[in-house]
Amino acid sequence: MAEEKYGKLQKILRDMESVVVAFSGGVDSTFLLRAAIDTLGEKNVLAVTADSETYPSSELQEAKALAEHIGAPHLVIETSELAIPGYTENDQNRCYFCKSSLFDHLIPVLEKQGFQNIVYGVITDDMNEFRPGMKAAKEKGIRGPLQEAGLFKEEIRVLSRELGLPTWDKPSFACLSSRIAYGETITKEKLTKVEKAEAYLKSLSIRQVRVRTHGETARIEVEPGDMPLVLQYHTAIDKRLKQFGYKYVSLDLAGYKSGSMNKSLKKEETEWLKSI
Repeated sequence: MAEEKYGKLQKILRDMESVVVAFSGGVDSTFLLRAAIDTLGEKNVLAVTADSETYPSSELQEAKALAEHIGAPHLVIETSELAIPGYTENDQNRCYFCKSSLFDHLIPVLEKQGFQNIVYGVITDDMNEFRPGMKAAKEKGIRGPLQEAGLFKEEIRVLSRELGLPTWDKPSFACLSSRIAYGETITKEKLTKVEKAEAYLKSLSIRQVRVRTHGETARIEVEPGDMPLVLQYHTAIDKRLKQFGYKYVSLDLAGYKSGSMNKSLKKEETEWLKSI
């Protein structure tokens, strides 16, 4: 089934002729970039990564290495989510503002380079989650070939492994702003605090981690299997995260959950996304 969907993906890409890939270096965008290179050739593909306050420096370095590994032309552009009107207020539309601004930066690149389409790594799993960025993509004519081909995350991981991509088992990642509770103003200082806290936890061999920030409280989310590690190092973790600026440090016993901050949103705040 996954192989059939990959064939469908290649047909979609061939019909596009040339693409600018919004490239974060995550599982999905890396697989999309590799598929585009294999299908269209490097002359018809350009990976573009937006370097901003919400994107950890470690992820940028990995994105550069991945593009080189794939053999894709790669452009890094400077952006600033904190400068986007409405973004720092951090309401339920935050991701809409972010993606809309990103695509506004990519469109001039598309036009200057003479490419036909801009594509990004939305997948079929995302259709059942609260993803305001999809509204921005639809408004600006940005395509999501992975979703159009009906590919799910697990299928993308399987295919990535078959293609020899090192990201096949990479933990999921989202921008640092997703760690800050809705309604709390996003600042550079808060983003830096989250980045340092997560980097420290990863240094303890914890692969999948989120440090959700609720005011002065850090709510740590890890996979259930990694909870014993957190408890083993609880004194050191508490001390280090308080050094980064948190007053309280807690472990979420429900474990890691993608988009867990969305639980705080009221149903009517997310209802509009169903019209996409």
